[in-house]
Amino acid sequence: MTIQQIKQRFGIIGNSPGLNRALEVSMQVAPTDISVLVTGESGTGKEIIPQVIHHLSSRKHGNYIAVNCGAIPEGTIDSELFGHEKGAFTGASGSRKGYFEEADEGTIFLDEVAELPHQTQVRLLRVLETGEFIRVGSSKVIKTNVRVVAATNENMAQAIKKEKFREDLLYRLSTVPIQLPSLRERKEDIHLLFRKFAADFAEKYRMPAIRLDEDAVLALEKYSWPGNIRQLKNIVEQISVIENERHIDAERMNHYLPQEGEVGVPSVINDQSKRTDDFSDRELIYKFLFDMKRDLNELKKLVIELLNGDEEVDLTGKQRDVLNRVYSDISNEESRKLLESGVQDESSTTTDFRSATSSADTTIVDSDYHEHVEVEESLSLEEREKEFIKKALEKHKGKRKDAARELGISERTLYRKIKEYNLK
Repeated sequence: MTIQQIKQRFGIIGNSPGLNRALEVSMQVAPTDISVLVTGESGTGKEIIPQVIHHLSSRKHGNYIAVNCGAIPEGTIDSELFGHEKGAFTGASGSRKGYFEEADEGTIFLDEVAELPHQTQVRLLRVLETGEFIRVGSSKVIKTNVRVVAATNENMAQAIKKEKFREDLLYRLSTVPIQLPSLRERKEDIHLLFRKFAADFAEKYRMPAIRLDEDAVLALEKYSWPGNIRQLKNIVEQISVIENERHIDAERMNHYLPQEGEVGVPSVINDQSKRTDDFSDRELIYKFLFDMKRDLNELKKLVIELLNGDEEVDLTGKQRDVLNRVYSDISNEESRKLLESGVQDESSTTTDFRSATSSADTTIVDSDYHEHVEVEESLSLEEREKEFIKKALEKHKGKRKDAARELGISERTLYRKIKEYNLK
């Protein structure tokens, strides 16, 4: 059978090299049982290739089942493909054969195969490698002899990189890849397809077929056709129904060709803009985190120098800037409250840093920097709690009732904590 005969049999319109090559490969691979992956943009007519392969193969008398993987819910797709036993899940009132069992000795077409869940991908890989599968809710292995043809409009390399699709499954599915060209790559076929659709709709709606002048044909060929053949067919139907004049010029045609970015037409620019915004936000967050990490490292270095050095330490301009930036959210009012609650010693203007290494807090006070900075050296909650209880008792001269009110706990809880921490 020749390519022209295949086109006539399956109603395929066009003479572009890309289309002819796809049909030629389909003819060559049809007599074998090799798995085929058909790729191409949405609306390019990928569903016709598995039909050609099936009807030219030795399986043409077997079942041909087409499955849209993206249209089946994730929770039921295993049952749809591989079947289930009675009671396997809620609502399973009886046993049921899956598509792979029904298509035994035939061909199964998995459209939008990239939408399969990971668990189903593992099951499919086993079928492709061994011809075996297990129904949902069963432990019995079932053999099947089925030819798998899959199709997708996604970039499979990107899907694998994002861990959306298994790489080993892709290799098993795409033993022979067939690429269908987009409509903008078949400019010589656009007018042929338009005339075919115009004739079909004229017969359907019982009206004369619409015709295009030369300028209208040029307008069709210049358009990018993001929806491919499906979009072209839709526009031909619109014109056939709406226009009273059967002769269409370029001006009238342009009213039916959506501009890039309009509603209903995929817009690469808008998508890129959204991605750019996402990257900008992410970069700002990363920059903030890196700046914060750098400031904390500077602060750690400063504290170590203070603890290991002399009591009187001169702060450099950079170190003072770091302190101002890190502790800019501590107001004078907050500092005053901390001082009054006994967290900081109001009377101290210098600190013995060597003796402070054994306590939970270190207070840094500089004559040119009036905010009190508290640097946490211990992250133990018990040590912090013990220190606050001790300071509250010292502040209120051992009066537990006042100390408990200061700490925001009950007197009974305070008594228990004193006993627990062995405080006097």
